Amino acid sequence: MASLKSRPSHFVRPASSPSPDASHLRPHAALVIFAKAPIPGEVNTRLCPPLTPDEAATLHGSFILDMLERTRLAVATLRLPLHRYLACAPSSELVFFKIMEERQGVHLLDQVGEDLGQRIHRSCVDLFAKGYKQVIIVGADVPTLPLSVYQEAFAMLGRSDVVLGPALDGGYYLIGLKQPTEKLFTGVPWSTDQVLAVTQQQAKILGLSVGLTTAWRDLDTIEDLQALITECREDNKKPKQDRTFSMRTAGTLQLLATRLKTR
Repeated sequence: MASLKSRPSHFVRPASSPSPDASHLRPHAALVIFAKAPIPGEVNTRLCPPLTPDEAATLHGSFILDMLERTRLAVATLRLPLHRYLACAPSSELVFFKIMEERQGVHLLDQVGEDLGQRIHRSCVDLFAKGYKQVIIVGADVPTLPLSVYQEAFAMLGRSDVVLGPALDGGYYLIGLKQPTEKLFTGVPWSTDQVLAVTQQQAKILGLSVGLTTAWRDLDTIEDLQALITECREDNKKPKQDRTFSMRTAGTLQLLATRLKTR
C-alpha cells in the first residue's frame, strides 16, 4: 500500500465502546481504515503541484468519508460479522476523527511506528490482543472499491494466511492477517513499485500462503487522479442509483478537473 501511508504517532488510545456494526453477532473480525487527518500540506503531497495543499486535503477528507460510508454499507449489505476501526494519524484526538467516531460508528486507533510496516504490525498486535481472529487493513484512497471485495477478502482469509489487495502501481491497498507477523514487513521498500512483490516473497520465506483479491487503483500520483476523474465522468452517465462515486467526491473531482485545465 503505497496507499497506506501516514505519519507515525506516539499517542495510543484504547478503543471506545462497541461499534454498532453487526451488533446482533459477536464479531471475530476487524476491518481497519488507515487514514491521515485531512490537513493541508500533510496529505496527498505528491499531487502538489498541480493541486494546492487545500485541494489535496479536501479530496483526502472526501475519500475518508467515502470509505467510512461504503464500509458501513458493506457490513449492512453483505452481513459481515465485524467491527470497523479507523486508524488515525497523527492522533485520534483530533476533532476530525472524533466527529467520524460519533457519526460513523467506528472505533478509533492511533497509528504507531516509524514506517508503514511498523504501523500495520502494531495495529494488528493491538487488535488480535482484543480477541479478533481476522484483521483486514485497507487504505483510505480506494473510495470506489467494490463492496464485494470486502466479502472476498474475509472469505479468502479463511483459506489463506495472508490476503493482499494488489494496487496497480505495484503496492497493495489491502492486507489481511490471522495473526501478528512482524517479519512480513521487514525489508519492504515502502512507497515503491516493489512493495507487493517483496511482501509476497517474504510470505513465501515465512511459509505463509497468500491470497490475492481484485486489483484496484489507489491514488498516489497526478496520473492516478486523472484516471479517477475519467472514471468519475463515466460514472456520472449512469442512473443515480447505480453510481459508484459519492456526490461529494464527484463534485470535488469535477471542480478539480476544471481547475487543472488552467494549470
